[in-house]
Amino acid sequence: MTSAGISCAPFGMLPDGTVVERVTLRGEHGFEAAILPFGATLQALVTPDRDGQCDDIVLGHDAFDGYLAQRKFFGATVGRYANRIAGARFMLDGETVQLDANNGPNALHGGLQGFDRKLWKIVELSDDPEPTLVLERDSPHGEEGYPGNLATRVTYRVRAPMELSVTYQATTDRPTCLNLTNHSFFNLDGARAGTQILDHYLTIASDHFLAVDATAIPLQGPPRPVDGTPFDFRKPTAIGARIRMNDEQLQLGRGYDHNFCLAEGTGPRFAARLEAPHSGRVMELFTDQPGLQFYSGNFLDGSTAGKGNRLYRQSDALCLEPHAWPDAPNRPDFPSARLDPGQTYRRTAIYRFSTV
Repeated sequence: MTSAGISCAPFGMLPDGTVVERVTLRGEHGFEAAILPFGATLQALVTPDRDGQCDDIVLGHDAFDGYLAQRKFFGATVGRYANRIAGARFMLDGETVQLDANNGPNALHGGLQGFDRKLWKIVELSDDPEPTLVLERDSPHGEEGYPGNLATRVTYRVRAPMELSVTYQATTDRPTCLNLTNHSFFNLDGARAGTQILDHYLTIASDHFLAVDATAIPLQGPPRPVDGTPFDFRKPTAIGARIRMNDEQLQLGRGYDHNFCLAEGTGPRFAARLEAPHSGRVMELFTDQPGLQFYSGNFLDGSTAGKGNRLYRQSDALCLEPHAWPDAPNRPDFPSARLDPGQTYRRTAIYRFSTV
């Protein structure tokens, strides 16, 4: 399909010969989002700077082979459970659910072959009233150890003038746990800029965060107050301002890689604001999720060449992942990630762009 708001073209091919398309949704002022059905991935997000110059602001690859070669989660839809589950297991209705461990002893981002490594089906492509792409995937009972046949839908929608919404829906035929998110790496100066995000100013609407152990699993006990710590982003703060402080939590994560606890409420609400002084780009994030994982790109180590054939290194980008709290299936004191038959999982993230 090709229209003023949508275009679709082949982007690559899976080993079995299946063609993977690239769907581009266009807004105003040069704003556009490009999505791959492989991993339901946000492959590009183009926004103007304060001078009206447009650039792609998410890390990834210019060619499809890069996504196949290495699993780096660039822009991918992550599931069935984003983030970590301790010991790669949890109890559900008195039975042990055993998962595949793929991050030390823990399960991370859905296991060995999560949703980010699957080809989703395009089921709707429309620009009336707004450029919209709907992708679906059926995850069979027992995939990566998770119970229940899960019917999942991801909707990408470009809303005027410069806003991208991502909505996840799912149903199951037996009790399970579910936690879906988008794993984009952002640099508001541009994916090919060669600059770090340490000078970006970040605001997070959170009074508490989850301290973690050496394997990034939340510690027992209540969330910790951000007050008086390097994790206080309640006012705009340069990411690099406190990232080198002698703080045990920063040492464990080699920087920020922590869940921030968001206020409860109905519907998407303000969670974070990111501003790049050089380009003037601003991103505001709204979500109905209970948590926001802030990851400062600590493990980008120069081993991956991305867009423009640039090597991605530490702090070249950051992730702001709205999702359930990590290890919630093992923590009855955390907001529940349980999904039962007859219920519909529905979560939304809205990314709103402007300039200063």
